[in-house]
Amino acid sequence: MGIVPKGIFVPLITPFNEDETIDFQAYQKVIDFQIESGVHGLLVGGTTGEYHVMSFEERKSLIRAGCEYAAERVPVMAGVGCSTAKETIELANFAAECGAKWGLVLPPYYHKTSEDGIREFFKEIAAKSNVGIVIYNYPGATGVCLSPELIYELSQEENIVSVKESADFGHLCQVAALTKDVDNFSVFTGEEHFILPTFSIGGQGAFGILVNLLPKEMVMLYELAVEKNDLHAARELNRKLSGFYGLMEAEGNPYPGPVKAGMDMIGMKGGKVRKPLTQPTDEIKTKIEEELIKLGYKVKSLNKN
Repeated sequence: MGIVPKGIFVPLITPFNEDETIDFQAYQKVIDFQIESGVHGLLVGGTTGEYHVMSFEERKSLIRAGCEYAAERVPVMAGVGCSTAKETIELANFAAECGAKWGLVLPPYYHKTSEDGIREFFKEIAAKSNVGIVIYNYPGATGVCLSPELIYELSQEENIVSVKESADFGHLCQVAALTKDVDNFSVFTGEEHFILPTFSIGGQGAFGILVNLLPKEMVMLYELAVEKNDLHAARELNRKLSGFYGLMEAEGNPYPGPVKAGMDMIGMKGGKVRKPLTQPTDEIKTKIEEELIKLGYKVKSLNKN
């Protein structure tokens, strides 16, 4: 497919109505907010978007809406991972029809397979999908860690164009070193703490739950570190943002509750998380409110006290 993602991608939250149906009107406003703030791409229907508590048809509706609302202003990546290659390919090709450029794919998990099984899983999906495939290495959630050597091998496949690394930073460094000379392949981090370090070793992009809440600041971090090579200014901005990093997953991983609460505070609907996830505690909301105030935001308190 040839198109390689890079820059700051927002793993979009999914706003829900009180009855837990998707609030598409609010979703459109969230997307407009992100694009107007300068993000380089959207991830629709990813983990932060709570795809794991949605039906297959709901996932399709979210991908369709995300592509429609983006209206080609920025490129779209869709979360298309399923437990079988057949379903993943179906969702990937649906995403392509909607206008997405990439599909984010987790390895098989729960019924764990061998490294050969994982290799063939990704190769089959890459060969039969009409979007570029982005590997999602997220052992903290799946219990499956793709070795740096396997990721390097998969990077040789024509239609595998990137990896989203949510393992430890040492693993990311190994992947970046092994793939540095691979044409048409980029390395992303999926962890806020690792964004600046990832740029410093040559990584090309980042996802972060926090981008939903602070897109302008996260894009600025990329511009300072990558485009302007101003490490001093990037460090200073990173220090200001670092208080948010641990809060994003303080009550669970993966968990979009805190960032949704933060968005509600600044007047951009985040809303509730879908069951069986639970709502963020007042303690977490207070801490997020305090960090937003430090950055100069006017906030609406969500706590009753």
